[in-house]
Amino acid sequence: MAILGIGGGLIYTCYQNMPDISSLEKFEPGETTSIYANNGELIAELYEENRTWVPLKKMPEYLVQAFLAIEDDKFYSHHGISIKGIIRALWSNVREKEIAQGGSTITQQLARNLFLNQEQNYRRKISEILLSIQIERKFSKDEILELYLNQIFLGAGSFGVEAASRTYFGKSVTSIDPGEASLLAGLPQAPSVYSPFVDIKAAKKRQTLVLKRMEELGMITEKEAKDYIEKPLKVSDRREFGFKGFRMPYFSTYCLHELVEKYGSDAVYRGGLRVYSTLDIPLQEYGQRALRKGLDLGKSEYAYCDEGALVCIENKTGFIRVIVGGYDYTEKNQFNRAWQAKRQPGSSFKIFVYTAAINSGLSPDTVFSDSPMTFTSPEGESYSPQNSDGKFMGSMKMRDALRLSRNVIAVHIMEKIGIETVIRHAHAMGIKEELKPYLSLALGSAEVTVVEMASALSVLSNMGIKFEPTTIKKIIDANGNVIEDNTKRKGLKILPAPTAYTVTDMLKAVIDSGTGTNAFIGRPAAGKTGTTSDYRDAWFVGYTPDYSAVVWIGNDDFSPMERVYGGDYPAMIWSDFMKKAEEKLPVTDFKLPESDYVEVDICPESGLIAGAKCPSVVKRSFQKGTEPKHICNISHEVRQEHTVSPTAVDNKIGGDDGKLGE
Repeated sequence: MAILGIGGGLIYTCYQNMPDISSLEKFEPGETTSIYANNGELIAELYEENRTWVPLKKMPEYLVQAFLAIEDDKFYSHHGISIKGIIRALWSNVREKEIAQGGSTITQQLARNLFLNQEQNYRRKISEILLSIQIERKFSKDEILELYLNQIFLGAGSFGVEAASRTYFGKSVTSIDPGEASLLAGLPQAPSVYSPFVDIKAAKKRQTLVLKRMEELGMITEKEAKDYIEKPLKVSDRREFGFKGFRMPYFSTYCLHELVEKYGSDAVYRGGLRVYSTLDIPLQEYGQRALRKGLDLGKSEYAYCDEGALVCIENKTGFIRVIVGGYDYTEKNQFNRAWQAKRQPGSSFKIFVYTAAINSGLSPDTVFSDSPMTFTSPEGESYSPQNSDGKFMGSMKMRDALRLSRNVIAVHIMEKIGIETVIRHAHAMGIKEELKPYLSLALGSAEVTVVEMASALSVLSNMGIKFEPTTIKKIIDANGNVIEDNTKRKGLKILPAPTAYTVTDMLKAVIDSGTGTNAFIGRPAAGKTGTTSDYRDAWFVGYTPDYSAVVWIGNDDFSPMERVYGGDYPAMIWSDFMKKAEEKLPVTDFKLPESDYVEVDICPESGLIAGAKCPSVVKRSFQKGTEPKHICNISHEVRQEHTVSPTAVDNKIGGDDGKLGE
């Protein structure tokens, strides 16, 4: 009687403390989010529990039969518990003097996995039995079986038969054969023991047991069982899931960052999203090789350049096709320099200075003086910029000053048009970092990322149209709804087309005959070199009508390289990569918006309309309103500086749509 009293009290206590099974009606297990490359290849899986839900009706009948055969062949006839199984388990437990054998039905396993811990004691066993009876009263057999098959742990980080099928066989559970189904059905009892990744012989032995049991129950014929028993197991190469398992990890981790920023961690890791990314796998692989090749060359020549980054954006879409964030992605080196590193861009920042200048009414042929100058800030501080070669070249047109990367003229231009004007243009084009209003900004004293610089370049290639850079082409949620589609998005007009074209024309000369000749690729391209003080950073930023790409090299500890300029290894890496990117594309040039331009015969020496005494004449295209108005009448023995009138400068940004100078 005492034993019965104790047992009754234990049952009553378990009943009072049972969880509410009504939560199963709204049960939404976390599902794996999958990221695919542009060609449809899987590159990453994100999860708390690696799981993809599949309705019971879509599962092969022989898969269901295999699980029933080995786990619970009386499933459709019992009411949640097996009396014989419980008695058998009790006898085994008494004999072994410990809670060693479960004797659990599928319903009991479901109750334990969803509501209870894995402790082996009588209290948990009683709770499991009571919960199972309630679950059977509340749900149909098919509903219980669907829940079970989608939540059971089957080893190698996979929960449910769909995730397990893709893990072990590389295909959906809807496509497996009875032999593969029997292997999965043999896993629940001890996934770490029977996993084919762990012990292929043990997995085969367990599969054979399942097939023989299916034969005994008449689920398959003797011949079918024999055939699958004799058939060798064929499983996928083992792959780790989650963070370490990312293919193309530099790209994948940036894509993950973008997803979490937009949708939050819970949706990303539990939402079962299908993310179709913009990644071009062959181009990504080539970008990684090109960067390593360039860095290895630098190391062999004692340039002391250990790291780098490369980003490529498709101009007409804003799709990021390549992100290389370092020499190699390893367990100890996962820093993504393409977007996590903020480095000074050096003279590559002059792109924004000259864009702002052209957009403010200056002309490529406006002449400035490359001579010693001292500028005074509003706070009274003096600043005397120097050129990288320590020399001065006298009066020079803006197009030549940019081509030869003359520092003094860049600072003079920014001082004339206003520092805030340059800052507004840089931010509008894609730079997100804070830019402090110092004259040294003209020479790249701020910090930017490689992704930001690539995004800004694409605005120029697109003739003033900006697309926010993204690694996401389309996202479909677990219910099949498209929640993001960037395939048909429209860009935002940031710059007048003539401004973008004029700056592009000036930047083409950098590659053709300026500081970036190592970036020559045999087709129209524009770009700019960048080198910072003490050679701590070296950049080449450039674009074609198709792609914008940026290369940065340097050292993580900011130690200097050995006289490395942007026109050296970065330009060579850029050229190597862009030749590959463009090799199958037709040769095209940047499109001239003819309606916005006029052509004028000018004197190349003065930049004015050619006069009768000018020794040579060139034809130049000008944005309407910026063409020279006066005929050249200078003596060609001495060049004169063309003075910039402050009244010609327009520092305003017009409109709420982000347009600059329109």
